[in-house]
Amino acid sequence: MVVLVAALAVGLGAPLWLDARASAGYPVTAQDLATGRAALDSLVVKGRAPRTGYDRDQFGPAWADVDRNGCDTRNDVLRRDLVDITVKPGTQDCVVLTGVLDDPYTGESIAFERGERSSEVQIDHVVALADAWQKGAQGWPAEQRRAFANDPANLLAVDGSANQRKGAGDAATWLPPNTGYRCAYALRQTVVKAAYGLWVTQAEHDALSRAIDRCVVVE
Repeated sequence: MVVLVAALAVGLGAPLWLDARASAGYPVTAQDLATGRAALDSLVVKGRAPRTGYDRDQFGPAWADVDRNGCDTRNDVLRRDLVDITVKPGTQDCVVLTGVLDDPYTGESIAFERGERSSEVQIDHVVALADAWQKGAQGWPAEQRRAFANDPANLLAVDGSANQRKGAGDAATWLPPNTGYRCAYALRQTVVKAAYGLWVTQAEHDALSRAIDRCVVVE
């Protein structure tokens, strides 16, 4: 049974039944929602710290093989998120050559092809590294930042252009244009931030709360 959470919400933009129809493509369980709400309640709310000292290298080399499975993180995520993949022979099935992405950010289907078109599918840090840096990560040891940058829970294969538009934005400044995915996106950001002890701004907290209030739950 699919139900709309917070059916009495008002003043939030599109009609709720439209949100429900769109979100039904990305349903969450009651447990997912409860976990997300608890995570949101646990987040410290305060201002964004200066970006001083931030550099991508502060989070270690891009796409390290942190789980020591012989494959770098980028290819691990491509294999997880794409379908109909082909892999490069002789690479322990690591290097993805082609595949199809059902992109959650835009709702479009994207044909991935390694090479000149690789950038059409990018691996997004759901909680951006620069955003994490300004909300607690600059105080972490280097190993924790490296683990965060390669944590599968914080990584998604997505449309490259959408990822570029997001940049280092948080939920207050950017949400997926595919409105049906916004609930799942907000839950993922919230749980990741809570797990790593990152904080949120008030505007970000409010944006996450609004998105979670419009989740569709499937029992």
